[in-house]
Amino acid sequence: MDELLSNLRITISDSIFLKDPESSVLGKKIIEESILMIDAMGFETFTFKKLGAVIGSNESSIYRYFENKHKLLLYLCSWYWGWLEYRLVLASYSLKDPKEKLDQAIAVISQEVTVDSAFTFINEPALNRIIINENAKSFLTKDVDAENKEGGFASYKRLISRIHSIISEVAPDYPYPKSLASTLVETALHQHFLRGHFLSITDCQSQGPQSFLTDIINKTLL
Repeated sequence: MDELLSNLRITISDSIFLKDPESSVLGKKIIEESILMIDAMGFETFTFKKLGAVIGSNESSIYRYFENKHKLLLYLCSWYWGWLEYRLVLASYSLKDPKEKLDQAIAVISQEVTVDSAFTFINEPALNRIIINENAKSFLTKDVDAENKEGGFASYKRLISRIHSIISEVAPDYPYPKSLASTLVETALHQHFLRGHFLSITDCQSQGPQSFLTDIINKTLL
């Protein structure tokens, strides 16, 4: 299993990048340092010029991998959603009971993120904070439909589809499994955002939203 995980790669649509960043040491450095920088300074303040200075490379070399910083953010978001899907598969593949699978899915999308040693160039906790604070910027653009058609959001949609399939196993007659699946994922993000910025309007102050999401599921499906 350790050997299998050491060779694991998260699949990202090649429409997002010009050159696969995992194909070179520089590409991995671009991903590694961009995560730390965006986490520290925010997406608006982050630039390829600043990234180049940190990694000791010309700004032009970064543009050989990504057309612009929006595409880089889209890559980071796609990697994160693919990674969550991988974690969900690992957590639920041996489970037979659909409700236990759904409980695991809720845990995966809502629990605090820790470092995953299988991916040495990714700081998962920092990337999680980026997703909480910046994910919406990856799709609230005029190009969202074109990028979706090109597969830019395939990782996100695969995760939603996997969860919606589990929901349909739990409650085959429930008419809104896709809507519920996407609501669970987005609610988990939003509640984490509120915990970090607007404590007065969330009941998840001292803990993550796992219990809240479980309550929604229990009262909706069971």
